[in-house]
Amino acid sequence: MAPKVAGGLYLTYLGVRIWASAKRPLVVTEVGSRTDTTTGRAFTLGFTTQVSNPKTAVVYASVFAAFLPAVQTPAFNLSVTVLVFLVEAGWYALVALALSSDRSRGAYLRYKSLVDTTAGGVMVALGVKLIASTHPS
Repeated sequence: MAPKVAGGLYLTYLGVRIWASAKRPLVVTEVGSRTDTTTGRAFTLGFTTQVSNPKTAVVYASVFAAFLPAVQTPAFNLSVTVLVFLVEAGWYALVALALSSDRSRGAYLRYKSLVDTTAGGVMVALGVKLIASTHPS
C-alpha cells in the first residue's frame, strides 16, 4: 500500500510541475550542422541517459502499479519489459524525427502550453487513481 501511495503522490507531483510550467516558454537555440557524432554514439548517449534516469523507473513503476494485475508470470514480466523498451525507443525516435524539422518544431512550440497542460492533467489523474486504488471500495 505504501509504495502505491508514494508512487501516486510522485505522479501527482510531476503532473503539477508539468502543469505549472506549461506557460513557461522553451529556450530554443539553433544547432549548427554537427558531423562529429555518429549514430551509434548518439544512440549510446540517449540509451545510457534514459537507463540511468531514476525518474523513468519511478514513473513506470507508479503507472504499472495502477494498471497491472497483482499476480504476474515470468513470461508476462518479460513481455512487459520488451514492450516498454519498444514503446520508449519508438516514442523517442518519433519525437526526434518529428521535432527535427522546423515546421513541426514550430507547431509544438505554438501548442506547448496545451500539450503540457494536458500531460500534467493526465499525470495528476493517474496519481489520484493510484492513491484511490489503495482504499477499499
